[in-house]
Order: sequence, then C-alpha cells, then structure tokens
Amino acid sequence: CHQTVSLVARYLEERGLPTLCMASALDIIKAGWPPRAVFVDYPLGHTTGKPFAPAEQLAIVRQGLAGFETMTQPGSLSHLDFRWADDDGWKAAEDDTARGDQRQPRDTTPRYQTEADRQLAKARLAAGG
Repeated sequence: CHQTVSLVARYLEERGLPTLCMASALDIIKAGWPPRAVFVDYPLGHTTGKPFAPAEQLAIVRQGLAGFETMTQPGSLSHLDFRWADDDGWKAAEDDTARGDQRQPRDTTPRYQTEADRQLAKARLAAGG
C-alpha cells in the first residue's frame, strides 16, 4: 500500500496535482520516495489516529496537511510527534525477527508484472518521462 501510494503520488505530482502521503511504515515510505510524506509512528492501519479518538485524529490530519505549506523539496518527509502507548506490545511484535520474516530485502530494482509492462516503462523512460 505505501509503495503504491508513493508511485501514484509521483504520477499525480508530475501532472501538477500536489500530493501528501501519510504513512506508518517508515522504511517503505522512504523507499517509495513520494514528493512529500508525513510519518506517524503508529501501527499499520492507524496512520491518522487511534480508534475512537476524534480529537487526536483531527490533530494528526491537520498537522499532516500543513505539509503542503512547509514541504517544498522533493522527497520531503516529516515526522509527527504522536506516540501510541505500547500497552499491547505492538511495536515489539513488529520488531520481532525471531518469527522468521520471509520478505525479500528492499532494493531499487524495478519489477514488472508482465513483459509488456516492462517494455512500456522502458519506452516511457526513453521518451524522457
């Protein structure tokens, strides 16, 4: 999701539509390098706040949207100063490498669903886009 949103944001920005990604997976949003992003150190699925906490949700969204005014360099990333109480151990569970993370390491190698997709991307790059 974070990777896809980053790609969509870059596409829209190229066409003149300002974008801002709100993220809770720092490594993924950094790798996706959207034009501007806001990071909230919350569990996935809760980027804009805790359930049933409308005041906090509004504060997060307002601070995030302020990025449209303050982030002027491509790839800008802001860290919002909100913390999720770790009463349920969510962060320890996410950081637990003993459970055998099966994901491939992240890299910058492009991957395509089909050969036709690869050819289209190659042609676009050759055309300067």
